Parts: sequence; structure tokens; C-alpha cells
Amino acid sequence: MIVIKYGGNALPNVDSNDPVLEAIADAFLDGEQIVLVHGGGPQIDKALEEKNLVSEKIAGYRVTDSQVFEVVQSVLSGTVLRSIVNYLIGSEVNAVGLSAADGGLIRAEKFKPVVDGKQVDIGFVGQVAEVNPMILESLITEGYLPVISPVATDADGVGFNINADLVAGAIGGALRADCVIFLTDVDGIYRNWPDETSHIDEITIDELKQIAPSFSEGMIPKVAAAINAIDSGAFAVRITNGTDLAAVLDALDDQGGTLVSA
Repeated sequence: MIVIKYGGNALPNVDSNDPVLEAIADAFLDGEQIVLVHGGGPQIDKALEEKNLVSEKIAGYRVTDSQVFEVVQSVLSGTVLRSIVNYLIGSEVNAVGLSAADGGLIRAEKFKPVVDGKQVDIGFVGQVAEVNPMILESLITEGYLPVISPVATDADGVGFNINADLVAGAIGGALRADCVIFLTDVDGIYRNWPDETSHIDEITIDELKQIAPSFSEGMIPKVAAAINAIDSGAFAVRITNGTDLAAVLDALDDQGGTLVSA
């Protein structure tokens, strides 16, 4: 069983052919159990621009007031989720679209990043508080491919946008996935990004934690996502380039990219 995070930077334009989703569909139809979690940062940026809404970023996090959250939720749990599910259905996959809140899958809590030593309120941005994979286990057993948008609620029903990498890692851990595959826009983890000769082919989670503080800014989210997934219970993580079909096919065949093992 694998959990795949399909990053917003790797997603194709709406209505275009998507060979990556075709590859995922083929793997599913060949008998692989798959849960797909998607992002949508570029799509959110475009929708905000169309509505003339400005969303500043603090320490890399999008400040999300109520107006911005309405757009975020509409894009992630609407446009992007439905386009992926519709595409998979068209590829003969029995796909089901869910938000992370649905069926008690994930309960969120408000996230306040620490900036200059102080917690900062950035609005409706959450982190994973609890995971209950029962709804996914039921769907997987019945032969469905669940597609998850990273929008969840807290216990009071207040909605939050959660980093999709963290959602994928938490789900992968709760399901005890054989592997969580992060499809992003680079070929894996690099010790000295963007020096291509510094690519890491394989590393243990303990080794990764030891060198984590040395990574450059572009690698930090990917390293954190890998550590989170394995700490949550996944057996392995593979980070690879979702914009390169050959790399995606390799990842689905348990090859290529950067493999992080427990």
C-alpha cells in the first residue's frame, strides 16, 4: 500500500493530458492499493490573483484570513480535487474524492509558526491533531482509490488549510504504508541544493535527522515531510520528480529519487 503526494507544482493544467495520473491509474488497476493526497499552491495563487486578493507570506506560510480561506477551500476541495477524481474516473479507476475533514479522517488544530522567537497568528492554517484512517481502510477494502484534499476542520467544525505534505505523511503513518511517495518538482533531496552532484539516492531516517539542520531552504520542507511520514508510522519515503514521467514510473516500481528508510 502506498500513499502518493501529488504537489501543486507537479499538477498539469486543467483539461490537459496527465501522463502521471495515467501512471497512477495503471498501477492501481494492476492491483496496487493507493491513496492520493494533492496540493495546489500555484492554483491557489492564480485564483487569488483573479479575485484581486492579496495573501502575504510569513516565514514561508500563507497568511489565510476568512476570504482567502474561502478561495483556498474552493480550489483545493473543489477545482483541483474534482479535476483529479474526474480524470481518474475517465481512466477506469474507481476514485473517490474527500477533504481531509471527511469521515473523521483528520482533525486539525490551529497552527502558529514561531517567527523571531514569537508565535504568529496566520489565520486559518492548521496542523494535524488526530488521524483516524478508518474511512480510508473501508474505501481501500472495497476497491476504491481515495483522493484527499488537505482541508480539514477542528472539533468545532472550523476549517483549516494544512500543508499537504504533512497530511500525506500523517495518513501514510496511520495506514502503516509501505511507502509514501512525494511527487514534487525536483529529483529528490540534495545535500547542497541546487548542486546536482549532491543528490542523495538513499538514506536512513536517523542519518537524515542528523544532517537535517544543514539543508538549504528549498530542501527543508521536503526533508521535514520525509521525517514526519516515517515518524508517523510509514515504513519508507521516496521523494522524486512528479514532472518527469520516467521518474514517476520508477517511483511506482520502487526505484529512483531519494529513498528514506525507517
